[in-house]
Amino acid sequence: MLENDLHASEEEEDFYEHYRIVADRGQSLMRLDQYLKHHIANATRTKIQNAIETESVKVNDKVVKSSYKVKPFDVITVSMPYPPRETDIVPEDIPLNIVYEDEEVMVLNKPAGMVVHPAYGHWSGTVVNALVYHFQHLPTHRNGEIRPGLVHRIDKDTSGLLVIAKTEFGMAFLAKQFFDHSIERTYYALVWGSPKNPQGTITGHIGRSIRDRKVMAVYADGSQGKHAVTHYETLESFGNVSLIKCNLETGRTHQIRAHLQYLGHPLFSDAVYGGDKILRGPASGSYKAFVENCFTLMPRQALHAKSIGFVHPRTKQWMQFESALPEDFEGVLAKWRSYAER
Repeated sequence: MLENDLHASEEEEDFYEHYRIVADRGQSLMRLDQYLKHHIANATRTKIQNAIETESVKVNDKVVKSSYKVKPFDVITVSMPYPPRETDIVPEDIPLNIVYEDEEVMVLNKPAGMVVHPAYGHWSGTVVNALVYHFQHLPTHRNGEIRPGLVHRIDKDTSGLLVIAKTEFGMAFLAKQFFDHSIERTYYALVWGSPKNPQGTITGHIGRSIRDRKVMAVYADGSQGKHAVTHYETLESFGNVSLIKCNLETGRTHQIRAHLQYLGHPLFSDAVYGGDKILRGPASGSYKAFVENCFTLMPRQALHAKSIGFVHPRTKQWMQFESALPEDFEGVLAKWRSYAER
């Protein structure tokens, strides 16, 4: 019996899938890696063995080896990278801001406006197109077998850090950390207003809005969507807007954008979640001109993936990376600081 109960979604969703398999009553003894090869479609033995080695496979809630013999009624849980969907991706010579790179992983600083993965309406000019070009010159790229391993992504108009796996083992190892919520991810967001509590935790299931399928909604009662947790802290308050630091415990589609809107503080200039209108202060006069000038300077949601931390797949050392706020974000912050001082 197989239950594929967790699928990768789009934008900011972490890239892994989760299986729960219960061995049949009449199951004969069989090596775990061979058993999974027969029960998970399109999974190579190498991918399965990597998942077992990185402790992404458990039998009856215990970590086991590939040689474990599966027996009747064993409950096997598997979390590993989602199957790549990168067929016919055209390599493109697009400059990448590479913060760090070794044989296993790469950390990128993505600019706002760049799509991470090809999809409808964005088949070229993406991070993946650029990575395929970058990786094709590596000795490990044989007949297109090695592809950039996405274990998470960020929205097109969100800037900041992305970690990329360069090997199947690295992908399985990083995906396990995302699945276990042990990855450190900090975002800076400029929001409308000032949260009543300067710091706190937003908990609420996130799922597609019933009214608009392109927008994510928060379901506090857990009736729909997936469990999502965002920790936040107010760094600066400028009266009508505030600079917020957010730490993701989970990685759901539009998690920060939806959670902060639910809290009553949409991201500044976020057209999808209502932040592209004047939500605090007078909607006329010099203040209106000032805010519209800020919108022009930053015509996208004010969200930046500031830092990321993870355990390296091979060295097992903690790796921590920070990125500066991009020019548009810094420019808008400077304007609000100056306005608040006046």
